[in-house]
Amino acid sequence: MPDYKAPVRDIQFVVNEVLESEKVYQSLPGYEEATEDLMNAIIDEGARFAENVLAPLNRVGDEEGCQWNPECVTTPEGYKEAYAQYVDNGWPALSAAPEYGGQGMPTLMGIIMSELAGTADWAWVMYPGLSHGAVDTVAEHGDAEQKAKYLTKLVSGEWTGTMCLTESQCGSDLGLLRTKAEPQADGSYAITGTKIFISAGEHDMADNIVHIVLARLPDAPAGTKGISLFIVPRCNVNDDGSVGERNAVNCASIEKKMGIHGNATCVLNFDGARGFLIGEPNRGLNAMFTFMNTARIGTAVQGLAHAELSFQGALTYAKDRLAMRSLTGPKNPDGPADPIIVHPDVRRMLLTQKAFAEGSRAFLYFLAQQGDIVAKGSEEDAKVADDLMALLTPIGKAFVTEVGFESANLGVQVYGGHGFIREWGMEQIVRDARIAMLYEGTTGIQALDLSLIHI
Repeated sequence: MPDYKAPVRDIQFVVNEVLESEKVYQSLPGYEEATEDLMNAIIDEGARFAENVLAPLNRVGDEEGCQWNPECVTTPEGYKEAYAQYVDNGWPALSAAPEYGGQGMPTLMGIIMSELAGTADWAWVMYPGLSHGAVDTVAEHGDAEQKAKYLTKLVSGEWTGTMCLTESQCGSDLGLLRTKAEPQADGSYAITGTKIFISAGEHDMADNIVHIVLARLPDAPAGTKGISLFIVPRCNVNDDGSVGERNAVNCASIEKKMGIHGNATCVLNFDGARGFLIGEPNRGLNAMFTFMNTARIGTAVQGLAHAELSFQGALTYAKDRLAMRSLTGPKNPDGPADPIIVHPDVRRMLLTQKAFAEGSRAFLYFLAQQGDIVAKGSEEDAKVADDLMALLTPIGKAFVTEVGFESANLGVQVYGGHGFIREWGMEQIVRDARIAMLYEGTTGIQALDLSLIHI
C-alpha cells in the first residue's frame, strides 16, 4: 500500500485561494470563526491523524477484514482504538450544530476531514461517515424528543448511524420494499423485515448504532408514496439517555466483498424491532433524501480519495523504477536505464491522475461550500446555491467516482506487472474504488436524476 502523505498544501490552496473561504464564511452568520488560520490548523491536525493513525490500518483492514459472530461483528485490529482516538479528538463533532454538542464549523471542513481520513483508509472512515447522514436526517425531520435522545450521542461519536434502504428484491427501486411497520399501543412501531448491503450495520466500535430505516405502514399506498421513515436503535434507549436492552435487530451475516473489507457490510434482520416514526407518515422517501444527498457527496469524496492515493503511489514508483532510455537522450546516464517517469505514456497517466485528483477536490469543496451557503446564507443566495447543488450533486457523485476508478486503474498500469500483485497495494485501491459507482445510486441513476432536473 502506498505511504499516504496528506496533500496539505493542495487542500489549503483550494480552501484559501480558489474558494476564498474566509471571505465567504465571514459573511455567513454562525461561521465567523472559520478564519484562514483556524481552518489551516484543523487541516494540519487532520492530516497528522490520517497519516499516523489511519493510514497504517489500510492494509490491515483489507487483509484481516471483519469477523461475524452471533453477538457482534468484530472490526480489524486497530480499528476500534483508532475510532476511540477519533472521538476523543472531537472529529465527529467538527461540522455539527453547537446546540447538539457540535463545534459549528462549516460543512466544508467536514468534507476535508472525510478526504484526509478516507484517503488513509476508506473502509474505516465509512463507520463515522454514515453517522453524518443520520445526524442531518434527525436534525431536519425529527421531533424535539428524538433530537434530545439521539443527536448529542451521534454528534459526539459515542453512537454511530446507518441508513437501511436496500432489500434483496429492490435496490434503487425502493417502491418495491417490503419491510413493515406495525403501530404499537405506546406510540412506537414494530419493524419487521430484512435489509441488505448495510455498511457499518454492526460493529464493536460504539455503544449503540442508530439505524434510519424505510418501512411501510399497514394502510400505506403502493409504491414510493407509501414509504415511511423510522429510527430503530440497535439497543433501546432509556428515558435518561443511557443504553438499554438489545433491540430485535440482528446481523444475520456480513457480505464477502470485492473490496473495502475493513467495513462490515451487513444483512440486518428486524424481527419486530422497536422503532419510532420520523417525519410524516408515507413521506419517508422525501425525508430519506436528506440522508441520501449527504451520502452522495460523501461517496464522491471516495472517488477523490482513491484518485489521490493511486496518484501518490504511481508517482513514487515512476520516479524509482528504471526501464529503457528517454526518447530525448539519457536522463540517468550513470545508471543502466532512466526512471519511467521520463516516458511520455507514463507522464500522460500521471498527469491524468493529478488532474482528476486536483479537479475533483476543487469541485467537491465548492459543492460543500454551496451547502454552507444554503444553510446560513441570505434567502436569495441560498436559493442560488440550492439550485446549483441540485444540478451538481448527481454530477459530483457520478463523475468523481468514475474518474476515481479510472485513476486507480491508471495507477496499476504505471506499475505494470507489479501493479497486478498484492505486494504493492495498488490492486487494493482498484477493488476498494469499484463500489463507489454502485452504492448511493449507480452512475446511471445519477444520470436519470440529472436529466429530470431539466424536464
